[in-house]
Amino acid sequence: MSKKKLVVLTGAGISAESGLQTFRDGDGLWENHRIEDVATPEAWYRNPEQVLRFYNMRRAACRAAQPNAAHLGLVTLEQYYEVVIITQNIDDLHERAGSGNVLHLHGEITKMRSDRNDEQLYPYDRPIQLGDTASDGGQYRPHVVWFGEAVPNIEIAFPLVNEWADIVVLIGSSLAVYPAAGLLRHAPAHIAKYVLDKKIPEVGYLKHLTKIEQPASQGIHELLSYLIP
Repeated sequence: MSKKKLVVLTGAGISAESGLQTFRDGDGLWENHRIEDVATPEAWYRNPEQVLRFYNMRRAACRAAQPNAAHLGLVTLEQYYEVVIITQNIDDLHERAGSGNVLHLHGEITKMRSDRNDEQLYPYDRPIQLGDTASDGGQYRPHVVWFGEAVPNIEIAFPLVNEWADIVVLIGSSLAVYPAAGLLRHAPAHIAKYVLDKKIPEVGYLKHLTKIEQPASQGIHELLSYLIP
């Protein structure tokens, strides 16, 4: 018997429980920096050295963080389902936990690219310095999607949710950042949906919905009780 198909959408809340700070609480700051100063194309053109310094710190923080119970619980589901994780997070905690199929909407902090070419990727294995250039002469920058930039992988994500999935799970997202926030609206009305977060976002428009209002690393046990036969 073929396995059912499970799409899991994850956001900043799941990584926050591994100690990675987020800007989801609405104060407009990320690690005490204004988003406009470190996570936009304009910030890059204005002060690339500051942006590089910020992401060098983010990469170090991500490497120091460890997968938590929620990351590990999702790996367990691969025994029972064909699982695709669509994450808004730039860390590699899903991969280090053991998840085999992860689609990063907003890029990956473990990779870098030339600022002239967004398709050729390189391992981000050391701090990037101003003056570090790719073979095309472009300055290396983190492979992350900044506010105001296109989100190429969203075109892959929508059909996974809308056409492929038998079940959709949302974990740790406030549904505040578009276009990722619109994914859940594309889930077919008839399929089962689960939302796990310490503060459930507005999802009253969904049918066949189960809410688990707990931190991800705690609520994962309840989620698994629903999903594992």
